[in-house]
Amino acid sequence: MMMRPFLYLMIITAFCACAKEKVTTPELEVTTAGTTFKAGDTVAFAFQGNPDNITFYSGEPGRQYEYRKRTTADNDLQIDFTTLVQFGKIYPNLQLMVSNDFTGIADAEHVKAATWKDLSAKAVFSAGQDNTPSGVISLKEFADSSRHPLVYIAFRYTDTNKPEGQNRWVVRTFNANSVSADKVITPLATLATAGWKAVDFKNPAFGWTITSAQLLMTNSKNTDDNEDWVISKGFDPTAVKPDQGVALKNISNTLQGYKYVFARPGTYRVVFEASAVRYNGEKHITRELTLTITP
Repeated sequence: MMMRPFLYLMIITAFCACAKEKVTTPELEVTTAGTTFKAGDTVAFAFQGNPDNITFYSGEPGRQYEYRKRTTADNDLQIDFTTLVQFGKIYPNLQLMVSNDFTGIADAEHVKAATWKDLSAKAVFSAGQDNTPSGVISLKEFADSSRHPLVYIAFRYTDTNKPEGQNRWVVRTFNANSVSADKVITPLATLATAGWKAVDFKNPAFGWTITSAQLLMTNSKNTDDNEDWVISKGFDPTAVKPDQGVALKNISNTLQGYKYVFARPGTYRVVFEASAVRYNGEKHITRELTLTITP
């Protein structure tokens, strides 16, 4: 029985000794044969030191160390679509409308309450030809997450009771993309995934039919004036995923170097982040190189 207090004392002493153990700063030096390489060449990075972990950031879009915690960016929202118009006397009665204060509630009252800007002049619509491309339309003026987090896109159809009959419109394709300052394109939606909702203003007998393949506005003769909207879900082009590094090693292995190929010319800030991680803390260091990649 007298041994127990002594045993407890030894355990406590050992625990205190471990608790006082300091996390050491990791050691790592990185060198290359030069600072200028050609696109497609293999760049060999030589390591000195054996830290617990090494993470590699190439400096390419999506792999930049300075953006590893970034969740928003000053991106552009770009859309494009294709259309077809048929029947009746063809005239421009389909409009492209954009709002960043719409609530997302798809009824006439909330659509009227929102501020919509007509951007039809920026797009090319069918004049009878199928699959007429709209061209790429920038909506950057609406992309401001600090004031209005979401951008809504709508097609507004209007027509009157006329002898020739009303027009039939089809939106064949639709794409919405977030485009960064360095021209990295992140798809946000296609026609099938844009979350379309139809809103009727006049003549409920005729309205938008929404499928994964198309948006269809049917036509008729001898029918009342018509107004119908089809509205997308809200898009936030400024929301981005943090840049990711490539984990090269952990505490269970050693690494003397790393090889990488830069596919495109440019100047890259390459960062290796080394870390020592323990139960009572962690320490990080970085080693940076600036490489010029020529054609």
